[in-house]
Amino acid sequence: MHRVLILFLGTALLTAPVSIALSQVQKFAPRDESPEEFPAGPGRDETFYACTACHGFKLVAAQGMNRRQWDDTLTFMTTKHGMPGLEGKDRDLVLNYLETAYPPRAPATGGWQNPFLNR
Repeated sequence: MHRVLILFLGTALLTAPVSIALSQVQKFAPRDESPEEFPAGPGRDETFYACTACHGFKLVAAQGMNRRQWDDTLTFMTTKHGMPGLEGKDRDLVLNYLETAYPPRAPATGGWQNPFLNR
C-alpha cells in the first residue's frame, strides 16, 4: 500500500508541471499589423482581414503563388483549418488581390544550385 501511495504521489508531482504549462498556453494573437503595410489594391483590406483572423499577414506576404495555388490554399485553409468560406465575388476579390500583389517569384539565379532538383 505504501508503494502504491508513493507511486501515485510521484506520478502526480511529475505530471503537475506539464498540466500547469499546458493550461497556460495562450491563444494565437497576431501582432499588430495593418492593411496599409501591404501593397495597395482592390481587395487588400478584405484579404488582410480574412487572413489575419488566424495568422499574421506577413506569412501571406512571404508567399509567391499563381492564382490556382492561391485558390488551392484558400480551399485548404477552409477545409483543414476552419477558415470561413469565401465564395463568389468575395473569393474573386481576394484571389485577384493575392494574384496581383504576391505573384510567383522568379527563381534565384547564381549561387549554389541543387543538382537533384528537377527543373
